Amino acid sequence: MNTTEFQRRYGRRMAPPPRHLLLGELLTPVRLALDPATYKRLPRDIDGDGHPVVLLPGLGAGPGSMAWIRRHLRRCGFRTWDWGQGKNHGDVATLAPRVVERLRTLTERLEEPLSLVGWSLGGYIAREVTREHPELVRRVVTIGSPVVGGPKYTSVSHIYERRGLSMDSLETATLERYATPIQRPVRAIYSEADGVVAWQACIDRSSDDVRHIRVTGTHVGLGFSKQVLAKLPALLKDD
Repeated sequence: MNTTEFQRRYGRRMAPPPRHLLLGELLTPVRLALDPATYKRLPRDIDGDGHPVVLLPGLGAGPGSMAWIRRHLRRCGFRTWDWGQGKNHGDVATLAPRVVERLRTLTERLEEPLSLVGWSLGGYIAREVTREHPELVRRVVTIGSPVVGGPKYTSVSHIYERRGLSMDSLETATLERYATPIQRPVRAIYSEADGVVAWQACIDRSSDDVRHIRVTGTHVGLGFSKQVLAKLPALLKDD
């Protein structure tokens, strides 16, 4: 996808989330602490039937950030593995090949492809791994993940700029990757109240088999959201 086609599909006014949404992100831990019992009421009407799922965390987070997702999927009968890379330091070029090796090892052992659930940058990595190695993946579910622009339309773009990276160059590089389509189902969860990733950047306007699921809540809270947790099992089974 070139810049002209990108602007045709997404418009010319995409930008990082407005600053007022950051307040919601800061208050997320308080809100979670006020309603701990909500997770005990999650439905378990989907049988995962032992299907294997790999969980990929977001920028600056490790496997522990996916604990609620992991716990709920296991309760629903899925088997889960973490991505095996520890904390997500944000260097996609380094992390993606390592994730491929992790998936290859698991698929050889299990003798079946895996589904990937990625939160934020973890979802972007999951998509790009699937783009290059569809034989290893059954489907992808992204949670608040920027699928266009790289970090350009996020509130953490300054982290990459400090590393000497150009946001425009990263955006161009991500658009060029669309020349290779994703050949597996993609389910994209997003929130219009996301204060970290512009929700418009979470919309995939290129993949053939894609479905978008809107939820409410903050970016930081997506991995603990009752809405997200309740929807995930079905999204991993909606053949």
